[in-house]
Amino acid sequence: MTSTAPGTNLFANAEDAVTFAAGSAIFAQGEVGNAMYVVQEGEVDIVVNGVTVETVGPNGLFGELALIDQEPRSSSAIARTECRLVAVDQTRFMMMLRQTPFFAIQVLKIMAHRLRATDSRLGGG
Repeated sequence: MTSTAPGTNLFANAEDAVTFAAGSAIFAQGEVGNAMYVVQEGEVDIVVNGVTVETVGPNGLFGELALIDQEPRSSSAIARTECRLVAVDQTRFMMMLRQTPFFAIQVLKIMAHRLRATDSRLGGG
């Protein structure tokens, strides 16, 4: 099921998107991360310990934790379909936070949505 998490269309017209074929690994759980990704087109599965926990569609983002806490990836990301993704590295992320405060709120809403969904799956709130 595709995520109903809030998204961002701030990268809809970005010209530096990269295409990934269906089944391609975007990153692997445990890797050091240096970018988050925004989906322009297609879908990406987020996989934790071999279990798909979310499918991110257009305007969704993933991999943001690596930019926030500099810890290894807590999940893998696999292209479910052919997809076009915009990579957002630390420099671009910080620039977006400074220049577009709404972007920070969007990222926080996505993180809150994921936390609540995880809590719900685990039988919590």
